[in-house]
Amino acid sequence: MPELGNPRGISRRAALRGLGGLGAVSMVATLTGCGVPAAYVEQGSRSARDRSAGEPVVDFANWPLYIDTDEEDETKRPTLAAFTERTGVKVRYTEDINDNDEFFGKVSPALMNRQETGRDLIVVSDWMAARFIRLGWVQSMDRQGQPNVARYLDPQLLRPAFDQGRRQSVPWQCGITGIAYNRKKLGRELKSTADLWRPELAGKVTLLSGLDEAFALLMQGNGTDVTRWTEDDFHRVCDQVRRMVAKKHIRRFTGNDYIKDLSTGDVLACQAYSGDVVQLQADNPDIEFVVPEEGGELWAESLMIPNLARHKSNAERLIDHYYDPEIAAELASWVNYVCPVPAARDVLASSGDEETAALAEDPLIFPDDDMRRRLATARDITAAERATLAKEWNAIVGL
Repeated sequence: MPELGNPRGISRRAALRGLGGLGAVSMVATLTGCGVPAAYVEQGSRSARDRSAGEPVVDFANWPLYIDTDEEDETKRPTLAAFTERTGVKVRYTEDINDNDEFFGKVSPALMNRQETGRDLIVVSDWMAARFIRLGWVQSMDRQGQPNVARYLDPQLLRPAFDQGRRQSVPWQCGITGIAYNRKKLGRELKSTADLWRPELAGKVTLLSGLDEAFALLMQGNGTDVTRWTEDDFHRVCDQVRRMVAKKHIRRFTGNDYIKDLSTGDVLACQAYSGDVVQLQADNPDIEFVVPEEGGELWAESLMIPNLARHKSNAERLIDHYYDPEIAAELASWVNYVCPVPAARDVLASSGDEETAALAEDPLIFPDDDMRRRLATARDITAAERATLAKEWNAIVGL
């Protein structure tokens, strides 16, 4: 196992995850209307001859700043080196993904035309993973070759609506959408989504601009079961947000720039991601994160094997490597997101390093039972719903 590193304040931010708007939908509509084959790919044409045995490599595309690095040489990634040392398989690692919709546009022509993407393993947000799965663009995994995934994957992440049983996607890292606030400047606790609308917060609240990032928490504030929300639930949220915009209660809609607003005190409360707040608290202990009483959204960014990947077995082995609790602990100690391997908690707790061991007690990395009861994974927005809902949301946000 690589030596556990001290936690770092690195932010691989979800503002880079895309706005969840019409771009990718338009891409498919345009291509399918110009003589390109239909977007959906049938099961029989998704796999290619697996060259893993004769080519000990795997091409892994990920987001920037989303993996552990050596403190003295940031081009070195200890957990990848450990995989190569153990298996002999070299990882060609690229930080190739900066935005979900942008990446969709980058690989969609190849996938729609039954061509290789040049990548054996990719990481996208679950709402985008749902789109890839609906289009038939990724392969099912052989779980017999993934004993760690079968044993250690967090049961709360096992059955998203878009991939029951996680046969085509496996969480890389997870997070919680909740409320962050400056307790010292606000002078009180926030416990509920409804607290965002209190008069004393007028002009001091921000919401996330991305449709897929924002809607679930707001629905939960209304008591909606987000695993089975309806369009009526969505329109109700939009009506509420419009009223708050008209009253100038909402300061603005943000990507990850809410971090700066919260740090400076320009904003007192906001929709936020748990991983950001772990990092913010290192510099400002007055910043609090709360999963509202009505609930918060548990989301993931997941590993998938695209169609016609040349090294499918090697990709499956690499995924399973990261579900070894010791490797998962090493990764968690660097990225500070919710770890999808609960067994990594014991590894961190017994690390012998006080700062690292403290991560095992952080509910924003390893949620406790009380927090878990308030977490839910929202069903994804279907292809039929997306254009209409994105148009309505983006009109409010001003995109």
